[in-house]
Amino acid sequence: MPRSVVIVGGGTAGWMTASYLKAAFADRIEVTLVESARVGTIGVGEATFSTVRHFFDYLGLDEREWMPACQATYKLAIRFEDWRHKGHHFYHPFERQRMVDGFPITDWWLQQGVTDRFDRDCFLIAALCDAKRSPRHHDGRLFEQDFVESGPERVHRTTLSEQDTQFPYAYHFDASLLADYLSGYAVRRGVRHVVDDVLDVSLDERGWIDHVLTREHGELRGDLFVDCTGFRGLLLNKALEEPFQSYQDTLPNDRAVALRVPVDMAAKGIRPCTTASARDAGWIWTIPLFGRIGTGYVYASEYITPEEAERDLRAFVGPAADDLEANHIRMRIGRSRDSWVRNCVAVGLSSGFVEPLESTGIFFIQHGIEQLVKHFPGDDWNPALRDAYNRSIANCMDGVREFLVLHYRGAARTDNQYWRDAKTRPVPDALAERMEAWQTRLPDTETVFPYYHGFEPYSYACMLLGLGGVPLRSSPALALLSDASAHKDFQIVRDQADELVRTLPSQHEYFARLHQASNGQG
Repeated sequence: MPRSVVIVGGGTAGWMTASYLKAAFADRIEVTLVESARVGTIGVGEATFSTVRHFFDYLGLDEREWMPACQATYKLAIRFEDWRHKGHHFYHPFERQRMVDGFPITDWWLQQGVTDRFDRDCFLIAALCDAKRSPRHHDGRLFEQDFVESGPERVHRTTLSEQDTQFPYAYHFDASLLADYLSGYAVRRGVRHVVDDVLDVSLDERGWIDHVLTREHGELRGDLFVDCTGFRGLLLNKALEEPFQSYQDTLPNDRAVALRVPVDMAAKGIRPCTTASARDAGWIWTIPLFGRIGTGYVYASEYITPEEAERDLRAFVGPAADDLEANHIRMRIGRSRDSWVRNCVAVGLSSGFVEPLESTGIFFIQHGIEQLVKHFPGDDWNPALRDAYNRSIANCMDGVREFLVLHYRGAARTDNQYWRDAKTRPVPDALAERMEAWQTRLPDTETVFPYYHGFEPYSYACMLLGLGGVPLRSSPALALLSDASAHKDFQIVRDQADELVRTLPSQHEYFARLHQASNGQG
């Protein structure tokens, strides 16, 4: 059984891995993390989705403590702007749809067309995002009363497999600050932190990793090596020569340019969502933190140059972008054929990446770590554990790929070559068949990607309803049913949303008070 683990690479992936392994196994394994002071992190992964709460819960971290330290804010949804046509927007919320007489409320909306905003008619969260509300009251109570949070009586930690309800929010945070916070957590629990350059990866006669050679600390040996070296894939792809399988044919965006924009959030307010604004060659993310905005243009280099993308991003941001340094990023879109090869497991970008459209980068890290703990090898290094791990990771990434392809194929926008080409690019196996089925019945558990990938049928329904490029019809059965209950539920949504907007604090008010408390001023 591996007793020593060497993690190569820091950043979010490295320190999430180190922290989680220590939380899981404590002193029963030794963990060393080596990172170079000269290799920067991508640092744009500032948005998550709601399953990340299991990670912080597993580590026993209180959001009232770590969030102020990481300039974090709440994320209730993704706001999609200009994907149907310029001037249009809709929300993909962290909120399951209600059922009315055995049918999703979105089915009833298709039949009745209450307004032209399915997200506000069928969900509460759209109104909270428009009004920039916090999902929590100042006393910490969650607005979603149907969700029971674990308290002091909790007897066990949770993982993604225990996600049996839709938690109503995720987080935005400064990724570099979170890595720093987790490094302190991990080192206090015994992780050895080595700041050094890795010069070489040495294999033994079996082709397994024997040690990594560092500039100042010499050889670092371990039983299990975790590759957190990002797009370089230093251990898995270079040393072990594991092939990389590109998704480029279906997801052409391969570059990004990012800015960190200081903003007076007290004056501007903090919208509790990530915004994805469609552009001529991709889309721009806007992520509001407590003291700044993170923004970047994700684009396909076959349609626009890096210089043009940077100019477009700066124009989008406005004068606040003047004199800010832009970070240009080459993205490797796809996944390694296997993420676990011999005694090396890749976590994070070295494992795979499917562009940041639905904030899946950190989700992939969390999923990879959890699966590693659940498939941790014994003395015999049973290959069945490795194979099961690789299937889980591959299925998860392939499923997210399919969901993201739907965004481009399903968008009604066709005003330039980029968006027209999005309708004719290849689609993953079975997606075309699924999209045809969804035209007569909205997605359900039987008709979405069948393996775990973090997204539920309601997410597919929201994208189809919002993007507008796929013709949809409600179930014919609704014409034979009374619509009285549906009318009642639409009114309940409106009334509840109005009450929450009236009673919840703004997100800036909530975090201003939280920061005061964390600084000993409250």
